[in-house]
Amino acid sequence: MKRKKLEGNGLWESSRMIMPEHKIRILDDVLNEETRKKPDLDPQAMVEISQVLAQSLEDCSPITLTVFKEYEDMQIHGIVMRIDQQLKQIKFRYDDDWDWIKIEDVVGANT
Repeated sequence: MKRKKLEGNGLWESSRMIMPEHKIRILDDVLNEETRKKPDLDPQAMVEISQVLAQSLEDCSPITLTVFKEYEDMQIHGIVMRIDQQLKQIKFRYDDDWDWIKIEDVVGANT
């Protein structure tokens, strides 16, 4: 019985190698497969998000924002401090800190 070159410990099996350029490309491809695209929100969902943001701004009531990220959505619990219409950003306060969040990155808002 003949041994195949690609099975067992054949000649080709023991001489495998990957060039550094190929390894980098393979790792980049794996990372790109994991990235997601931002979902398109329907008009009703956008209206609901706007209402929750306006209510939090008016009452200083805490809300939970779902912010789109490339790999996984992030949920932040806090209060809307300001809405900048020109820059399309929200000043959001959470845990004794604040941050500007782009309105286009918000994919959900709950009270």
